[in-house]
Formats: sequence, structure tokens, C-alpha cells
Amino acid sequence: MAYQALYRKYRPKDFSDVKGQEHIVKTLTNQIQADRIGHAYLFCGTRGTGKTTVAKIFAKAVNCENPGPDGPCGECAMCRAIEAQSSMNVVEIDAASNNRVDDIRQVIDEVQYSPAEGRFKVYIIDEVHMLSTSAFNALLKTLEEPPSYLIFILATTEAHKIPLTILSRCQRYDFKRIRVEEIAGRLRELLEREGIGAEDRALSYIARQADGALRDGLSLLEQCISFYFGQELTYENVLKVLGAVDHGVYHELMEALVSNRAESVIEVVGGVVEQGKDLTQFVNEFVWYLRNLLVVKTAEDASQLVDMSEENLREMETYAEKIETPMIFRYIRILSELAGEMRYGNNKRVLMEVALIKLCRPQMEQDYESLVNRLHNLEQRNEELQDALESGAFAVPSGGGKAAAESREPAPPKKELRPEAVPEDVREVVANWKQILGRVGAVTRRMLEDVRLSVSEDGALVMAFSQATTAEYFKREDNQEELIRAAEQLTGKVIKLDVRFLEGRREMNTLPELRNMIKNVEIEILE
Repeated sequence: MAYQALYRKYRPKDFSDVKGQEHIVKTLTNQIQADRIGHAYLFCGTRGTGKTTVAKIFAKAVNCENPGPDGPCGECAMCRAIEAQSSMNVVEIDAASNNRVDDIRQVIDEVQYSPAEGRFKVYIIDEVHMLSTSAFNALLKTLEEPPSYLIFILATTEAHKIPLTILSRCQRYDFKRIRVEEIAGRLRELLEREGIGAEDRALSYIARQADGALRDGLSLLEQCISFYFGQELTYENVLKVLGAVDHGVYHELMEALVSNRAESVIEVVGGVVEQGKDLTQFVNEFVWYLRNLLVVKTAEDASQLVDMSEENLREMETYAEKIETPMIFRYIRILSELAGEMRYGNNKRVLMEVALIKLCRPQMEQDYESLVNRLHNLEQRNEELQDALESGAFAVPSGGGKAAAESREPAPPKKELRPEAVPEDVREVVANWKQILGRVGAVTRRMLEDVRLSVSEDGALVMAFSQATTAEYFKREDNQEELIRAAEQLTGKVIKLDVRFLEGRREMNTLPELRNMIKNVEIEILE
């Protein structure tokens, strides 16, 4: 016999085998036993939650010669015929490829003939929301006054796209996402039938990745056991196959963010890229990690609400003590926005590095969460300084050595610059800077959030950055070209760029900001 995928091989045969949809199963079995069967049903829910499976079981049950409390008996001639897909009583239609009005008219012509055997003719229309408007209108009359032997089961993942006239004539059943515990239990049950061993942690991880869809969980499981055929399925093996990252990497990244070490953040990202992991999945997993961190920090009994080992839970509790709740909200907000941008972005690594550097630099934002983050950083530095003073040896706080050195150094000398000394092309580009940013890509626009604009002695537009990563990005000719082209399109001026990395804040502050000159503020320029 040809090999069958797990989700096909172990598709439920009766209602007792359906997981996570007890509210629907109970209602349908009661209708069958009481002989109160409707003529039109609408099954709504995300993919892989059992809509088509329940529809097929229901179709067998209403035609079964000996239905029981779990639906079809599976032994009678009608059950066997429907299971073998040789019965004319059950017709499946894929509305994604049969969505024209002519396709529905053909169905309407067929339903005029009563079934040759069995009680009901059941039409299962999958992805019904993809029918055209004219097709829906053609279906409406039959739904309104159907023959007594006809049952329509409409399945969809997007119920909001179905006309109200259709909705009002159907019994609607919403399929819920299946809980992680139920998916993991089902996977364990099927592996026992297959004679394959697996760690509980491995199955829990696969179940969480399935995101409430049992079919997705089975597909992921099959992928893992195929790679490690004949071996026990371990947690580490699952991480390798699915391109996921071990929990320790998230702890390492969290430590770097809390300590505001941008260079360590970049190193973590580089390690993830070198391992060949998917960055979009990494971001989504880290958002889930932050969710667990938030639960640990705010809930009294977090062990019942997060799915992780005791060791990871204790480490999570340690980080929860180091970080304020608004900071976690800020991290989740920025990373959630990043996940959306990465879905359509070309350079995912750059997008990710910029967002993580932004998390280390709350001064780039002015909202409440960022202010709490900045206050946290100040308190952390003060604690380090206090510890150093109490130990009898003065030490500069981590990350503050350069700032302290700068405070002892005199500021570089300035000299006045008259506005008319600034070249006209530079002045016009600076005056239209916001409009120019609207013409560049999302990555470039985000990288320019903390740029300082000035002018060099040879008349070039100076772009100064406090981060080496962003400075290196704009030193590349192809990235400069995008900005130069946008400026030329808007102003008609071709400008020359002078990209600089100014490591010290004091040095950055002495560099004149040309955008202030546009507002008639006196500017100065470095020699």
C-alpha cells in the first residue's frame, strides 16, 4: 500500500476521535440522535482545526444504517462506501477552483435528483468564501428552499467574506484553535501506534509551533521523524529540523538588552544567522519568550501558565526582577512591528539589528515605556557607581567610561558659520528632508531616525551617526545611491554625502544641526 501522510492516515473516523471541538461534536450528535438535522451548516475556523473532517464524519453519520453516540458505525455498506469515496451521496467541492456561477448551477441541477441509496445527499463546499458574487446568488435559492434530502456543509477560514443572506440560512459552528496540551497528547498517541519514542519537551514544542492547528502539528511531526528516521525524537533534534533556537539564546539576548549592550545584541543575531535559522521565526519566538517573561513578572503562580522546564522558569524569574513591566511592553511592541515588516522586507537581518539596537537606545523614543527604560538604565548605572564607591575603589559604570572621559575633556572649538555659506543644494535638501524620507525604503528610513545633518568644508552633506552599524550601512555606495536619487527626484539637486561615525555624545553635540538653521537658529561648524 502506498505511503500516506500522518494527517491522512490518522484522520478521525468518528466523533470520539475529534480533538478540541467538543462543543460542536456534542451538538451534532444530539441532532442526529433526535433526528433534528438541519439543511445548511457553516463551519468556520482557522486551518487544520477539523472543519472538513467533522463534515465528512457528519455526512457518514446522517447516512449510516446504525448510528451510535459517536456518530457513524463504520461497518455498514453506506459508511464503507462513503469512506472509500465511491458513494454519490457525499460530494466535495473546492470553491477555490470551482468558484464560477456555472459550477454552482451544475450543482443545483444535480441536487434535483434524490439519492439512490441512503437518506441524504450531502454537499461539502470547502473554502466557500472564494465563490463569486454571482455564484453565491445562484446558491441562495437552493439554500432557501432545499429538498428534504439535501444538506449543505459550507467550510471557510474567512466567514466575514460570506454574504449575510447566506449566513442567515445556515447553522454556524465556530471551530476553536486546539490547545497545546491536546495537540501534544494526540501526537503522543499516534507515535505510540507507530512505535516511535519521543521526549515530552519535543512534542510540546511541535504542538506550540502548530499554533492551534492539529494538521500542522502532524505535518511538523512527520518532518521531524523523517529526518531522524529510526531514532527517538529529542527536543534538540526538533529544534534543528524546524530551524528553531534553543532557549539559552533568548536568555543571552535578554541579558544583552537589559544591559544595553548593542554589540552583544549584534553578536547574538550573527550567531543565529550563522546557524541558518529563520530570522522571522526567531523574532516570533522571542516575542513569545517576552510574553512568558511578562506572565512570570505579573502572575502569582506562573508555573501553571507558562510551558517550560523548572530550570528555564527559574532563569526567567531572575530576568523578571531586573526589568520593569513597561519595558517588556516596549520590547513586545517594537518586535511585533518588526515581525510585520520582516514579512515583506528583503534585508531581514538589517531590519532586525536596527530594531534591537533601538531597544538598547530608549532615548530614541519619547513615549512612557521608553522613559521608564531610560530611568531603569540610569538607576542601573547609579547602583554600579555606588557599589564601586562602597568598595573603596572608584570605578566608572559599565558603558559610562567614554561618557566620563568626555566630561573631563573640553568640547572641541566651534566657529560661527553664516547661513549663506551653506551651499544651496545642501540647504534645499535639508529643508525638504521629511519629504525625501518618504521616498526611500522602510529600512533606510528607519536607519535615518537618529541622524544629525551638517555640512563639510567642501560643501558635502554630512550625515553623522552615533552607532557604527548605521554609519557602515550608509557608507555603502548602493545605500547612498537610494538617498541621493530620492533627493534628486524631489529637489532636482545632486548632492555629495559625507558619512561619519561620532562615538562620543559630546562630539556629536558639537556638530551643528542644519535642520535648526532652517528654523533661523544660529549654527556652527567643526573645523
